[in-house]
Amino acid sequence: MLSFIARRLFATLPIMAVVAMVVFAILRMTPGDPAAIIAGDTATAEQLELIRQSMGLDQPIYMQFLIWVQQLLQGDLGVSLLSGVPVAEMVAHRMGPSLALTAATIVLSVVIAIPLGVVAAWQQGKLLDRGVMALSVLGFSLPVFVTGYLLILVFAIEMKWFPVQGYKSLSAGWWEFAKSLVLPTLALSTIYIALIARITRTSIIEVMGEDFIRTARAKGLKERMVLLRHALRNAAVPIITIIGVGIGLLIGGVVVTESVFNFPGLGRLVVEAVLARDYPVIQGLILLFSFIYIVINLVVDVMYTVFDPRIRY
Repeated sequence: MLSFIARRLFATLPIMAVVAMVVFAILRMTPGDPAAIIAGDTATAEQLELIRQSMGLDQPIYMQFLIWVQQLLQGDLGVSLLSGVPVAEMVAHRMGPSLALTAATIVLSVVIAIPLGVVAAWQQGKLLDRGVMALSVLGFSLPVFVTGYLLILVFAIEMKWFPVQGYKSLSAGWWEFAKSLVLPTLALSTIYIALIARITRTSIIEVMGEDFIRTARAKGLKERMVLLRHALRNAAVPIITIIGVGIGLLIGGVVVTESVFNFPGLGRLVVEAVLARDYPVIQGLILLFSFIYIVINLVVDVMYTVFDPRIRY
């Protein structure tokens, strides 16, 4: 197992290298000039040239890439063109809100979606099953920003139960921290719950037709024990897979959700960096997101062996 993990981690190096090259090339091909954004509309050509020289943007593209790669090899993500703050420091400052939002979304989604999928499979073809599937379709159909604005309208503006926007850290108290997370978590978890519930239902229905399920029933086990002890455990591999893949969806959803709720996290930082053409910040964040996604896939592969002893690496 340790050798498998080591090989997988070593395999991330060429993947990250390709991601770095693609991101760098795409950013340089997109329209927009960071120097013009910093200088303003009234800047002269000489002022723009001086700013480009100070930021190293006057050098050839390949030289800019080599300098960036050299910084990465030294563990340096670079410095923001706009604020002059190191990218690593900006990421560390914004990491807390995004981690809190993502963790709350994953926990809420798994706790709600897996029981919904189990119940839907148990009541296959009945009214409860159809209701769960209808809610899943609705969850897929509504974009995250639409769900977010609806939640703000109902629970923040009309009922005034939760704040409209913003984030409160733990230093402000548990209650304030929790209230600031409720609406963003609900908005972000909608699609995730629908996805996990549908896969859970499908996987359990497939497993329920196996011989060992009929044997368990023949032994006189209650239907609840058959579902939870035998069916759910043997259907765990595709469920774990979709949970891991869904985290990739959360990375994209975090950008939209944090923008809607004015959340000071990494998603909001991505939007700010893109609007300002802040190349080092965009490059650093995309590399970070890519690495997180690779690590999540590795964790999912390792979890297979926990739920299915037949799988070995």
